[in-house]
Order: sequence, then C-alpha cells, then structure tokens
Amino acid sequence: MSEEISLVTGGNGHLGNNLIRLLLSENQKVRTTVRNINNTDPFNGLDCEVVQADLMDRTSLKKAFQGVTNLYAVAANFSMWAKNPKEEIYNNNMQGTQNVFQMAKECGVKNIVYVSSVASLDFTKLPANVDNGYNKDRRNWYYNSKNDSDKLALELSEKYGIRTVVILPSAMIGSEAHKLSYSNNLVHQALNGEIPVDTNMTLNWVDVKDVAFGAYQAMQKGRNRERYILSNEHHTTMQETVKIASELYPELKLKTPKKVPKCLLYSVAGLMEFSSKLTGKEPLLMRHYVDMFYGLKQDYDISKSRKELGYNPKSSREALEDALKYLKTDWK
Repeated sequence: MSEEISLVTGGNGHLGNNLIRLLLSENQKVRTTVRNINNTDPFNGLDCEVVQADLMDRTSLKKAFQGVTNLYAVAANFSMWAKNPKEEIYNNNMQGTQNVFQMAKECGVKNIVYVSSVASLDFTKLPANVDNGYNKDRRNWYYNSKNDSDKLALELSEKYGIRTVVILPSAMIGSEAHKLSYSNNLVHQALNGEIPVDTNMTLNWVDVKDVAFGAYQAMQKGRNRERYILSNEHHTTMQETVKIASELYPELKLKTPKKVPKCLLYSVAGLMEFSSKLTGKEPLLMRHYVDMFYGLKQDYDISKSRKELGYNPKSSREALEDALKYLKTDWK
C-alpha cells in the first residue's frame, strides 16, 4: 500500500463514498472527512480513516489535511433552494473553497482534484464544452456558486502553487447511496410513478462509478488547471426515463408523463413559490427553473476527458437501467 494519504472530503456522500471504494481497490491509503463523526455507517467494511471536519471550520480542515498528498475536494453544498440562497448556498460554497485551498497550502498538499459541476458550463452553444467559457446565466444561486467557485479554485491553485484539476460531473446516479441524492431521487420517483408531467427539462445521466473513475484518472493524468467534463454525450428526457423504467419493470404499469405547455408550468411555478413563502418548504418548481431549463438539451462534449483521462462511461441508458435495478432492490 502506498504511504501517501489520499483524502476525500464528504466521504459519506454519493460520489465521495464511491471514490473511497475505488481508491481502496487501487491500494491507496485513504482518509475521509464527515461533518458528523457519528455518521460512520457508509464506511462499514472500508479500511479508511474517518475524521471530523467542516468546510466552514478551518481548524478542523487543518487537522484533517495533515500528511495528505492528494486531496479530492468532493464536499460542497448541493442545494437548489434555500430560504436565504445567497448566504446558505453561494457564500458557503465560495468560503468552503477558499478554506480548502488555504488549509491545503498550509499543510503542504501537493495535488487537488476539485469537483465542480456541469452547472458552470455555458449552454448557449451545444454540445457544451469547457472551451466555451462559463455559464452566463445568473438566475440560480446554486449555479452561480458552482460557476464562481470553479473559477476561484483555479485562481487559488495558481496563487498557492498547488496542482489542481477540475472535474465537472452531470447527473450522477447508481449504487452505494446511503441517502437518496437529488439525481437518484428523480430516478426513484420515476420508478414509483411519481412524475405525472414532463416539464421538458432534460437530464444527462451518468453512472457515479464512472465519475469516481474519472476523478481518479484526473488525479493521475489530468493537466494542471484544466477542466474535464464527466458526463455522457447526450441528454435523456423524463418521458424517455419513465419509458426505460416501464420496459424494465412492465408489471409496474408506469404511465408516460404528459408534456405541459411552458405558460402553464410558469403559472404553476408561481403558485408553488407563493406557497413556499408561507410554508418555508422548497417548491417543486420555480419560475426561473422554467426559464433556464425548459427545452434545454443537456448535451456535452467529453472528447477531452476521453482522450486525456481515458474516461469511457457506460451509456446513459445502461447507467439508468443499473440505477433503476439498484433502487428497486435497495430502496423500497
């Protein structure tokens, strides 16, 4: 086993946990951070060191980063909605990135794989490509946070002299999920017939294990301060998603969701936002979501990742079928 320590922040999350398993299979010495040190169930049977750390607490990060050579910066606030989104989502993700790089510099970390998101890509020209620049749409605070923290990571990489490779996953689905991620939950809803309408908002499904492999390859082969998309090439509609679930499990008699006009979605979203102000709960749909995503084809150019990282993901359909089987068996 290599004596170099590879640290994964947020190891109890979907990507983090799959990445830990991959690193252990590659005979790596692994440490991981969790905010709640009592939350150790995701690590049962895994020969990794688990320590407490919070991205907002630099003292805890400094302790966790001691002796670390390779850092996989996975942990972040993945929330599409909050009562105070600028403070709870944007500021947290920006400050968390600042803290990670500052403590990495102090502790002598050599390499960072920084997990960004396809949310930071410019979708005005498809397929979306890292060479097209950053997302210019500023209507969503989560998207803003991924856009700006991606830029910040590259700036701090240069400032502190830390080799940094940025990866941009799409909608990760699949196994080893100790709670339902946003993407896995959508697949679970499709499986349970809980998607009555097609909002004409597409997704780009990718197997989380392929993303974990891409992250590992980024550490091994990625070029300093380069960005790599870890997705599939083509999008999948919700109608197609439900159709695949129906073909796999005909006994469920799933109904194909019907498409709804944009004007009607916009009106419904307005009502949901109003209700959210009264209840304090996240609305299922918001008007700026409709504006941003209605009819958007989430297609990506992954040729750079294929060529430089050896990234070769299973198809969206295969990833979706595997996720459906996993969720059908393990999440009743």
